[in-house]
Amino acid sequence: MSKSLSCSNVQQGKTLLQNPFEFSDEQILDNVYRTHFHCIEKLDVGSLHCVASNVIHHSIKITDTMITKSGQLGDRFREETGITSQQLSAKLKRIACQMVCTARGDNYAHHTTMLILEQLKGYSWDAKALIVQAAFALEYGKFLYLLPVASQNQQVEKSLADLNGLLMIHHNTQHLIYLSSVIKKVMQVIECITEWKGLTTAGYDIKDVPTLAETLHEIPVVVYWAIFTFVTCTGQIDDFTTDHKGQRHELSKNFENKLDLILRNFKEHLEMCSKELGRIQDYTWRKNIVIHTGKDIVKVLKALIISAENRESRQNVYNGLTGEQVKIEEFKKKHVLLFISGLENIDEETQLLKSIYEKLKEKPREVEGYRMEDFKILWIPIVDEWNEKYRKTLETNLQRTKIGWYVVKDFNFETGMKLIREVFNYKEKPIIPLISPEGKVENIDTKQIISAWGIDGFPFRTSDHTRLTQQWNWFWSEMTKLNPRIGDMIEEDRYLFIYGGTDSMWIQEFTGEVESLKRKVETVVQPDITIEPYQLGKEDPKVVPRFWIAIDSLLASRKQMMKGSEGVQDFATREIKRLLFLKQDPKGWVILSKGYNVKLLGQGEAMYRTIKDFDKWHGKLHEEVSFDVAFKEYYERIKVKDHPQKCEHNEIANYPTDILAPIPCPNMDCGRHMEVTSVNYRCCHGLET
Repeated sequence: MSKSLSCSNVQQGKTLLQNPFEFSDEQILDNVYRTHFHCIEKLDVGSLHCVASNVIHHSIKITDTMITKSGQLGDRFREETGITSQQLSAKLKRIACQMVCTARGDNYAHHTTMLILEQLKGYSWDAKALIVQAAFALEYGKFLYLLPVASQNQQVEKSLADLNGLLMIHHNTQHLIYLSSVIKKVMQVIECITEWKGLTTAGYDIKDVPTLAETLHEIPVVVYWAIFTFVTCTGQIDDFTTDHKGQRHELSKNFENKLDLILRNFKEHLEMCSKELGRIQDYTWRKNIVIHTGKDIVKVLKALIISAENRESRQNVYNGLTGEQVKIEEFKKKHVLLFISGLENIDEETQLLKSIYEKLKEKPREVEGYRMEDFKILWIPIVDEWNEKYRKTLETNLQRTKIGWYVVKDFNFETGMKLIREVFNYKEKPIIPLISPEGKVENIDTKQIISAWGIDGFPFRTSDHTRLTQQWNWFWSEMTKLNPRIGDMIEEDRYLFIYGGTDSMWIQEFTGEVESLKRKVETVVQPDITIEPYQLGKEDPKVVPRFWIAIDSLLASRKQMMKGSEGVQDFATREIKRLLFLKQDPKGWVILSKGYNVKLLGQGEAMYRTIKDFDKWHGKLHEEVSFDVAFKEYYERIKVKDHPQKCEHNEIANYPTDILAPIPCPNMDCGRHMEVTSVNYRCCHGLET
């Protein structure tokens, strides 16, 4: 053997024979991890743990009984379970032999522990500890299993006990008490290891359980100390069979302190893991209610906003109108517009919802089975952390707007906020999902439809936006054929005044007033409101007859489609008729739209007066009323007061088969069937095309 190799062995021996109680956890981790390979050995750790634990726990009971009663012991324990293969059984015996033959002293126990870890390098961390536990059970169980024999009168059994040195145990009772205490503690460590294994194999993403990731670095150290304790305790068994007369190697008093520290730290981590897993399970349960199994709006709202700690609370929601806390059951069988936002830059959304709230109360009516009085608005303000600043901001909003809906104050439920972000895709920008009484999300964000259509978008489903957009397709299709630039205007969601007529003086005056209105609104009142005028036929007068011929043809084709459904009119047919009747106004006609949403079909003179009188009604805009709502309210007053609409006459053209069909008066205040007095046929030859 070379000198260098000899020196290396000496150095290695010195390292292996160091006292482990002088090591830091980092040093133990470094040493232990060198012995661990990828888990290639398979083992039924559950069954092995069950058998070994039964042996040790029953052995502890025997010990406790002997210590407390020092008398007769009960029936011997038998366990009928087969868990080990011949190969594993041989491995257990070898390890048990290694532990029994270990010299007394912590440094020797450390050396044996490292040798055992080297032998078990192909096993998982929990399997390493459980195999050594089973090997310890072989010796400790066999030893204490013979204790009842020592108290019996049969000569053979007494001789067998005597051969095992059990007749000397009564001289070593105090030492047995301390050994039993250490074994009880190491068994608690084993239970912690098996609990840890259960958590790691539960199928959760370790990223979601950060404390579990920490235990992956801690478990090798815990396993080392469990094995080290079993090795040391196995070596102590022989001490009970000999009267050492003061020469016994006592168990180090560091054991209990070390095991107590390990148990305290590891149990804390396991408890944290359980809490984190509990939060994951709670989140999954709540998400299933919101997405899949929620059949009740109240259950869905509770899953979103009420934590487990507050589950028993009955008053959870603040009524912005009365200032009282009310039960969440207030939303039973209601449709809920869920306003989710921060506390800043929400004036637009607040204005929209306030307008909707007032309209829902103003005209209780039913649309396709949806009743307006069944709709409620619930605001969930979300901030990073509630403090006095945010609370004051919320109260200011409530007082300033006199919000007539419900508010979740001091919402700080972490799981609920995570749900809101995932389920409703909330990314710090205000959203307004619609949830049905059955807890189904009918529209992930109604803000678009409310912004574009207002109360006309009721009941605010995703399909309603499609329906409303398409119901004016006939109009925008014809307009964009005449001027493609119109398409850009409606896509940008601007307010658009489309107008025309035969009175050139009215056209000139109306154009001037619209330009003046545009400047006033954009520079003085609300810069974010964009107004664009568009005079039909200004660039090319030829497009005017083309447009009206196209609209007339549309009505003919739709009436043909509706043939056989007398008395039934769809929205497009009704609006086409209104537009054709509006064309007959001697001054002119005006259409006001916001993007695709046609807000108003107006008579020329009343529309002119409304624009001219802007200074009389623009104050409404400072009351958080939208431009089109304020405009329409003033227009309706002007029209009724100064320009009462008369029942109109119509010239039927192109579709004589419909002459006898009843046609209602387009005046919404009349609605009666119009009288058929004549039918005029007029040739279009000679018109410029």
